[in-house]
Amino acid sequence: MSMELALCLLTLFGLAAIGTPIGYSIILGSLVYLGAAGLDVALAGEKILQGLYNSFVLLAVPLFIAAANIMNAGTISERLLNFCVAAVGRFKGGLGHVNVVASLIFSGMSGSAVADAAGIGKIIIGMMTKDGRYSRGYAAAITAASATIGPIIPPSIPMVLYALVSNASIGALFLAGILPGLVMGGVLMAMNYYLAKKRGFAIEEPVPLRELPRYTANAFPALLMPVILLVGIYGGVTTPTEAAAVAAFYALILAGLFYRALSWHGLYRIFVESARSSAAVGIVIGGALILNFVVISENIPAMMSQFLQGVDVHPLVFLVGVNVLVLLLGCILDATTIILVIVPLFIPTCRDLGIDLVHFGVLVVVNSMIGLITPPYGILLFVINAVTGIPLREIISEIWAFLGVLIGALALMILFPEIVLFLPRLLGYGG
Repeated sequence: MSMELALCLLTLFGLAAIGTPIGYSIILGSLVYLGAAGLDVALAGEKILQGLYNSFVLLAVPLFIAAANIMNAGTISERLLNFCVAAVGRFKGGLGHVNVVASLIFSGMSGSAVADAAGIGKIIIGMMTKDGRYSRGYAAAITAASATIGPIIPPSIPMVLYALVSNASIGALFLAGILPGLVMGGVLMAMNYYLAKKRGFAIEEPVPLRELPRYTANAFPALLMPVILLVGIYGGVTTPTEAAAVAAFYALILAGLFYRALSWHGLYRIFVESARSSAAVGIVIGGALILNFVVISENIPAMMSQFLQGVDVHPLVFLVGVNVLVLLLGCILDATTIILVIVPLFIPTCRDLGIDLVHFGVLVVVNSMIGLITPPYGILLFVINAVTGIPLREIISEIWAFLGVLIGALALMILFPEIVLFLPRLLGYGG
C-alpha cells in the first residue's frame, strides 16, 4: 500500500468514525490522496463531471425517489394495505402476512427500502399492535425485514447504481430481481406463520370474498406501476431512465388526479424532500467516482484479479467469500457505499471467473439489503425506531429469526443461479 493510499484510508475511516456522513468522508479522503500524490485537486471535480455526464442512467435515481414520495403522500399506501388485508389477512398470522405482501407490492413502486419502511411501516405497525394482537418488537421487526424486498423487485435504485459501476443491463437486473424478491417474501411469510402458530397470535376476521373485487379495483391502478415499468423497458418503448420519468409522472397523475389525495403544498414538500434525498445519494455517488479513480490509479482491481487467479479460486468459493464480506460490511456501511465503492473491486474478477454480472449484482443488492436490518447499525432498524418510537432493543430481540431466513434465501440464490437468471434468460438475456 502506498503512503498516499494509506493517508486516504486513514482520513476516510477517521472521519467516518467521528460521525461525518460517509459521502463527505469519501470525498475528503480522496482529496487527501490527490494532494499527497501531487495531483491537481481540481481533478476531483473533473472526475465527478465526467462520471455524471457519461451516466445518463443516474437520472433514474431522483425520479424513482420522487415517485416513491408521491406514492407515500397520497392515499395509495392505505388502499394497498386494505387490498392486502382482504387478500391474506384471513390466514394464521394474518397481519404479518399482510405486512410482507404489502412490501412485495409497494416495492414495485418505490425502489427504496427506506421509503417502503417509512411509507407503510407506521400504518401496518399500528394495525398489528392495536389491542395487543402482536408485540411492538415483533411488528417492527417483520416490517423492517419485509422492507428489504423493496429494492429487489423492480424498480430498484441500488440496481441502477450497480449498473453504473458494472455496465450490466438494467432491464436484465430488474427482471432478475423478481423471483429473488418473491423467494424473500415466501421465507418471511413461512417464518411469520411458524411464529404465529407457536405464539398463538390472533387470526383476523376474514373479509368476505364477495368484497375482494372492490378492494382489488381500489388498488388496481397502483398495482399497474411495475407492469408499466417492465413493459416499457422490455417492449423497447422506453429506456430505464425514461421509464423512471414515466413512473414519477404516473404516480403524480394517480395521486393528484385519480385519487385526489395531493395538494399543491403537499406536492411542494414532496419535491423538496425528493431533492434532499437525491442530494444525499448524489454526494455518495460523487465521492465514489473520485475514489474509483484512486483505486484504479493504485491498480487495485488488477492486483486482486491477479492474486485470485494465482490461487485458482473456484467461482462458487469466490461468491461465498464476497457475500460473507458484504454481509459483514452491511453491519456498518449503507448499501449505496457498498455498491459504489466496494463492489467495483470485484467486477474484473467476476469477469475473469466467468461469473454472470447480473447474477452477481442481484446477490450484492440482496446482501446489502440484509445488511440494513443487521445489528448494531442496521439503517432500517433506526428508521422504524424513528417513525414509531419503538425501542431498538425490542426490535433487535425479534429481528434474528427473520434475518436467519433471509440469509438462507441468499444462500439458495448463490447455489442456484437460475433463481436469479430464469426470467432474464426467458426474455432473451444472453448471460
